[in-house]
Amino acid sequence: MSARASRGSAADNATVVTSQKVREGRTDEYQRWQDKTNQAAREFEGFVGAEVYPGAGEENEWVAVFRFSGMEQLTAWLDSNRRQALLDEARELFEGLPTQEVLHGGSPAQPAPDVVTAVISHEVKPGSEQQFLAWQEKTLKAQEKAPGFMGSEMFKPVEGVQEHWVVVFRFDSREHLDDWLDSDVRAKLLNEGSKYFTSYDVRKVGSAFSGWFQFDHDKRGNAPPNWKQAMSVVLALYPTVMVLNLTVGVGLEKLTIREYIGLFLSNVLSVSALTWLLMPIVNKVFAFWLVPSRVAGNRRAQVLGLALVVLCYLVAIAVFGLITHQIW
Repeated sequence: MSARASRGSAADNATVVTSQKVREGRTDEYQRWQDKTNQAAREFEGFVGAEVYPGAGEENEWVAVFRFSGMEQLTAWLDSNRRQALLDEARELFEGLPTQEVLHGGSPAQPAPDVVTAVISHEVKPGSEQQFLAWQEKTLKAQEKAPGFMGSEMFKPVEGVQEHWVVVFRFDSREHLDDWLDSDVRAKLLNEGSKYFTSYDVRKVGSAFSGWFQFDHDKRGNAPPNWKQAMSVVLALYPTVMVLNLTVGVGLEKLTIREYIGLFLSNVLSVSALTWLLMPIVNKVFAFWLVPSRVAGNRRAQVLGLALVVLCYLVAIAVFGLITHQIW
């Protein structure tokens, strides 16, 4: 198997994207072998997840994606005798040697059902690295104007391993991705960029893999799911409203302030308290549950965070129930 590795500069996440052309009539055998390989990877420390994307077209090229919590854990799997034995076992299933891209970095983001990712590796000419980067920036600016573009991230080569650069970008649908790849704008850019690299490979991967990255140029960002955001806001909003009702609300009522003015003042105070005081605290305390990159693949953190939020709800209700009972 030929190896191509790239390194990001942010997170410790490590992902390998493997592409293999399966021989005609051997697809069923390949799928059984891939299932066995996935199961073997799960037994290694740091395993986070695996996805397999069916081959398309005459070439029947399948893509398998494995993600580990760090480069050391991924390397242990890639270099293991267990994996080598599996590769030797499947040698007759493939046409030519499988290839792989190792991506170091990137943070998990929220997957979308129709999102597709393109993984493009470039063999940059020696001494042309700065020109290549400038060309990539120009390409990104053009890409951002394309319908359906969602984000892009560059992975630099790993010194001492190989010289390939990898660009990963995603679109909201395969149709939009294909439109960009086949566009006249991109064709013109490729012609211009050919002065800086000798070859490049393109692989398209489905939605689950695309959800594993928060791109540096991401239009959607890396926010928690809507239901978590809603639960967090309620967690901070309920005690805020109750405290304001029991203090400011009572004071405004004694001053005979008109109700619509009192409501406006209460809203200003509650939004201010949420924005600059309570929500930063909630976000910090529950970061282990809210930040997608921390909770990805961690079912225990998902359950623990949800349970703690619900517990806080119950405690707040009980506390304010006692207070209001004593007052009224």
